[in-house]
Amino acid sequence: MKYQSISTLIRWTRRHVEITFLTLLSIIFAAVWALVELSEEVIEGSTRNLDSQILLLLRTPGDLSDPIGPMWLEEMGRDFTALGGVGVLTLTTLVVSVFFLLLQRWKSTIYILVAVGGGILISGVAKEFFDRPRPDLVPHGSIVHTASFPSGHSMMAAVAYLSLGVLIARVQPRRVLKVYVMMVAVILTILVGVSRVYLGVHWPTDVAAGWLAGGAWAMICLIVARSLARSGHIEKSATEDHP
Repeated sequence: MKYQSISTLIRWTRRHVEITFLTLLSIIFAAVWALVELSEEVIEGSTRNLDSQILLLLRTPGDLSDPIGPMWLEEMGRDFTALGGVGVLTLTTLVVSVFFLLLQRWKSTIYILVAVGGGILISGVAKEFFDRPRPDLVPHGSIVHTASFPSGHSMMAAVAYLSLGVLIARVQPRRVLKVYVMMVAVILTILVGVSRVYLGVHWPTDVAAGWLAGGAWAMICLIVARSLARSGHIEKSATEDHP
């Protein structure tokens, strides 16, 4: 009887509640809550000591102008940080948009441009709102002009790569391809954020906020895409037809 009751509950849940939707919604709420809490801590100045300690750990003792590690590592840091720049993200978005056009997914292409463009717009507004000064403990390893919180590169990378990742994963029929696409998107997002701290142009909490905001936006885009696909406003995702 016990197992029958559990089985009945599972069948009822599948019919009435979409587990994937609830999971994504929970992730969004958790990310937004964490972002709000982090923002409050940053405004109050509570994160200053932790931010400073992490920045100093990434510098050669006795020479704050020199990031830890060999010269090639510092050069790689600049390469990775460029992955979150406007030029690279614009080019990547256009390349993926053409990919969807070649698949004759016209509506999905428009949705991609709106999703990525909307996220980048939110990033710019957030930076203007908080207007946090850049780190002043160490010399900057990259040219910067805007405010520090949240990290624009980190947030835009999360918005673009994660949003594009989930949309590309939707058209892949095999689960292994879906996982691979999302892993690449996550790795690229992480590399951009870490490089910003390594180069001394952002506090660690700037990057964390960028990741949280960008990740939440990507999950929102996925939920909206699924809803639009069901209503016929964009093309449906590929089905899992391979092991």
